[in-house]
Parts: sequence; structure tokens; C-alpha cells
Amino acid sequence: MNLPNAITLSRLILTVVFVVGTRAGHLPGHIVALVAFTIAAASDWLDGYLARKLGLVTPLGKLLDPLADKILVCSAFVFFSSKMPAYCPVWVTSLIIAREFLVTGLRQIAIEAGQVLAADSLGKWKTTFQLTFCITGLVWLTFHDVETPGTATAFWVELSKPDGWLMQLSLYAALALTVISGTNYVWNGRHLLKSSGR
Repeated sequence: MNLPNAITLSRLILTVVFVVGTRAGHLPGHIVALVAFTIAAASDWLDGYLARKLGLVTPLGKLLDPLADKILVCSAFVFFSSKMPAYCPVWVTSLIIAREFLVTGLRQIAIEAGQVLAADSLGKWKTTFQLTFCITGLVWLTFHDVETPGTATAFWVELSKPDGWLMQLSLYAALALTVISGTNYVWNGRHLLKSSGR
């Protein structure tokens, strides 16, 4: 257990805190959810940076890092789809979760074949837009009931409203990149699927 892996594990703990906050609801719960999710999202960059910088890339880290990311993002999308009215259509959440299962399965097949199915830039942009959507939605939930006209709070509420450009752009950009990057993974790993089916 090294520092980057400890940070990755803390992201799993923060995901639990996030879920508890969303279940609590109302302002205190929304604040807890927003803070926990934002810190967890920032730790996604930090643990990878430290692992490369300090030469601490390990098999455990390679397993835990994408797993922690998927659990965090999928839990947030399930939450936004379960709200009434839903901030994210259920079919979008289902597609995002299906893509994550597909890529995880392909990577497992690659590992068993002694190969590496590396992450691509499309997948990283997909994650960026997913995190943007989730944080935007959490900002709206946290501040729209306590908005004070003419203050910074009003600016964030206007920027993060569900039918605003930021939330819609980040959602459908994440959806498009989910489909494209998932297709790209399948194409790059098609030889693995053929060999595993024999």
C-alpha cells in the first residue's frame, strides 16, 4: 500500500459518503454529497499523477483506480436518474453503466491473454464530461433553494440549472463519448473477443 493507492481507496470511502449525503437529502445532505464528490473527482487526477511522478505504479493501483472511478460515476448517475424529475434519462445511465461493464470485461480478457488494453484520450474526455455533469447537478441541488439575488450563489445557480447549457452539454457530450469510446475499445479488442470465443 503506497500513497497513490491510499488516495484511490479514499475515493471509494468518499463514494460511500457521497451516497449517504444523497440519501439524506435537503441542504446538509446535498452539501456533504457535493464536497465528497468534488474531492473524490480531484483525487482521480491526483493519484495517477503521484503514481507516475513517484514511480509507484503498481498492479493493485491499475486495478483499483478505474474500479473506483466507475463506482463513483455510476453511483452519481443512478442518483440523478432516480430523482423526480430525473436530471438524467434512465436509458443514458443504463448505457453508461453497460459501457463500463463492457470495458472492464474486455480489460480482464486482455489481462488473461497477457496483453494490455490501454485507456485512450476519448475515455479520459468521457470521464471529464461525466464529472462535469455530476458536479454541475450537485451544485444546483445544493444552492438553488438558498439563492440570494446579486451574489455569487445566484451565478452558480444560473450556471448549473438543469435545463441550462452546461448541464445539457456535459451530459450529451459524455453520452456521445461513452458510445464512441466504447465502440473504440471493442474494435481495438476484437481479436481478444475472437480468441476467447474459441
